[in-house]
Amino acid sequence: MMSLGQVKIILVEPAGPLNVGSVARVMKNMGLQHLVLVNPHCDPFGEEARLMAVHGTDILEQIQQVGSLPEALQGCQQAIATTARPRSLLTPLENPREALPWLLTPNLTSALIFGPEDRGLSNEELNYAQRFVCIPANPEYPSLNLAQSVAICAYELYQTARSPRESPSTIMVEPAPLDVLEGYYQHLETILLKIGYLFPHTAKARMEKFRRLYNRANLSTEEVALLRGILGHINSMWQHLPEDHSHKSQSSQ
Repeated sequence: MMSLGQVKIILVEPAGPLNVGSVARVMKNMGLQHLVLVNPHCDPFGEEARLMAVHGTDILEQIQQVGSLPEALQGCQQAIATTARPRSLLTPLENPREALPWLLTPNLTSALIFGPEDRGLSNEELNYAQRFVCIPANPEYPSLNLAQSVAICAYELYQTARSPRESPSTIMVEPAPLDVLEGYYQHLETILLKIGYLFPHTAKARMEKFRRLYNRANLSTEEVALLRGILGHINSMWQHLPEDHSHKSQSSQ
């Protein structure tokens, strides 16, 4: 059961205190402890939330509130996002029972991300996760309440923690923290724009593909440092090119 303590449940911009309270209750039911709210649009400590939390009020009292999703993911090395929308990218939507055990990889801090009640997670928010989960439901009415979605995923995590599979995710090298990866992505985009490989109007779509590629690679901190070293060298070489060559490349954008 100790592995459940390494999982953060992250709610992005939750609007309903009843939902927040219900999430706290089901987390208590299933042995989860860490609830993080990104820019909440409700009072998570008010009477409505406490009423729904019942014996999970200690979860409410320990809530971490942050202003952005990257801030919520500080210290995490793995993240799964929930979505009901098909994506145009190659990364598949997975069943919770198949994907969520990955979050219980020993000695790694993980996150399970849920979007706002009215819209779910945006493509930009989904970019911060490495895998995506979609809860199977009746196609005639597949939309689930936020607290219901958390309950289903929390149950699957609890069942895995109680009866671990042989090896939900075997890794040889500890993956880099997500904030380290995010720093690399920002660095990569800056350099690729500078040398003319990316263009401002297509950079967002191209960078989404790069993120998917690197997520599959499961990079370590040392490997990210190696890649950033390459970017630094490219930038240094670019600065020493003749001014007319550099100007031509930039003006072509």
